[in-house]
Amino acid sequence: MPELRQNPATKEWVIISTERARRPEEFGGQPCEETPEQRAKCPFCPGKENETPGEILAYRTYGSKPDTPGWWIRIVPNRYPALTPQGELTRVKAEDFFLYMNGLGEHEVIIESPEHEQTIATMEQKQVEEIFLAYRERYLTLSQDPRFEMIIIFKNHGINAGTSLRHPHSQLIATPVTPLHIRHRIEEAMRYFDDNGHCVYCVMLEKEIRAQERIVMETDNFVAFEPFASRSPFETWVLPKKHDSTFDNISPERCKELAYIMKQTLAKIYHSLNNPDFNYMIFSSPCHERNLEYYHWHIQILPRVTAVAGFELGSGIYINTVIPETAAKFLRETKVS
Repeated sequence: MPELRQNPATKEWVIISTERARRPEEFGGQPCEETPEQRAKCPFCPGKENETPGEILAYRTYGSKPDTPGWWIRIVPNRYPALTPQGELTRVKAEDFFLYMNGLGEHEVIIESPEHEQTIATMEQKQVEEIFLAYRERYLTLSQDPRFEMIIIFKNHGINAGTSLRHPHSQLIATPVTPLHIRHRIEEAMRYFDDNGHCVYCVMLEKEIRAQERIVMETDNFVAFEPFASRSPFETWVLPKKHDSTFDNISPERCKELAYIMKQTLAKIYHSLNNPDFNYMIFSSPCHERNLEYYHWHIQILPRVTAVAGFELGSGIYINTVIPETAAKFLRETKVS
């Protein structure tokens, strides 16, 4: 029998379709091949620094000049930004009804490595640590800007996940508003706290650790698990064990530990599913709502191994054909170096 399961943190319902269940090993990806011409045109490779906007931040060899080779992490403005830092932060009504404002914000690209063919799953641990420390540094800087309400850090890996460039990179967008679906998550967490006196994410984490059925891996301060109501096969969440609502409170040492569990988790997905396309997103509280006792920052990883179709778009209810307990066991048992 199929099951309807609800995520207690978001109140989203999903269908666990046991009637159409597939074995985890049937979800292998089919990586797209890159032509030599595409590779030669990559603007993120060393020596092509003049093909991107000037760098905002770079971790580079001492003595090397900005916008030249010698870097191992490089952050630049997105050449085609969704939002730009110019303009006034004023809301206006058109026809005394329709609300609009300038597209004010920041849109940055984190070039994760000079090596074109790498991905987090295959990088050295030190390099992954540098990526997450760069996330932290930019988050700390932009969260101090009073114009910005939200800072969203995300990675698109593969064509089906929305990327157009193979070179390893992720992105950051700072917005002057809190998007509705993030506000919805925060309001649901607030509602649970008002009713029960506890953070719903902390309770979820306690239950998952006790059950052990959906745990992928665990470190001293973080847990990776398949949510009870996973929206899609191998959806994975990574949460800090200690309650904290905002990513910018993370210490450098905890950031390195986060890099470790993310690398190991993504390596398990990479090896077991043949390098599937995926997205991950860091969910944190708004910049001006720090230290919330009812919200808990976390990372959501979404492998793109199934397509979203009409039912999902029409109903908002996702169909998952891999039981989360089965997916967790499959990933848990995947050996990575």
